[in-house]
Amino acid sequence: MTSFARITCLGVSHSFGRKRALSNVDLVIEAKEITSLIGPNGAGKTTLISILSTLLSPSRGEVRYGDLSHGEAAARLRGRIGLLSHSGLVYPDLSALENLRFTAGLYNLHDAPKRAAELLKEVSLPEEAWRRPARTYSRGMVQRLSLARALLPDPDLLLLDEPFSGLDSEATARLFNILKELRNRGRMVVLVTHDLSIAAALSDKVAFLTGGRLMGPIEQGLDEPALKALYDEHLSTGQPSSSNLLELGGS
Repeated sequence: MTSFARITCLGVSHSFGRKRALSNVDLVIEAKEITSLIGPNGAGKTTLISILSTLLSPSRGEVRYGDLSHGEAAARLRGRIGLLSHSGLVYPDLSALENLRFTAGLYNLHDAPKRAAELLKEVSLPEEAWRRPARTYSRGMVQRLSLARALLPDPDLLLLDEPFSGLDSEATARLFNILKELRNRGRMVVLVTHDLSIAAALSDKVAFLTGGRLMGPIEQGLDEPALKALYDEHLSTGQPSSSNLLELGGS
């Protein structure tokens, strides 16, 4: 299956009718990096995630996955992309094992039973729940199953929309380790979060989205207070600065 190690967004815009969700976004996502997208509700974060997943096409601009266009990637690379969205993409009447086996069939994965069990242990979903319908799960359990589903194809690109929502401290620590391991293995991770402490601790790059525009100066070694100060400044000014990405020093 085709792999890729860089995504380049050039002047990406998207509108829903008369409402513009993204405006001239330039962004480069590299292998071995965790990139966080931070912004208020309605900033365009979920729209950008949907475009990167190839489920939504930009109204204008270009997205390239290595040497492939967005349209080519939708046909050839979707099996190399893992997505956790707000909806979770979980079938409520299926058990955890059934959800993962069904998803494995969509990805043409041949070791589904073994892989499903490994992932459910990795995300710490209690084994007693593996064969119960997902509609009986708590919010945190559904989130763990959704994470396992996103990780199932061992993706080159993992897109996570608020993945820490509903997770307790143990599951949060496990997810930290999972994401760091993926980065060490050369994967690309894009993380949407409202939690600046998570972004500061985990990310190699942080991009601010406000009103559909990507903004943020390049900085080194930012901690949570410094990141919050910059974020508050951008929210108040609403103006893009000279560079799109903010690079974090140690994560």
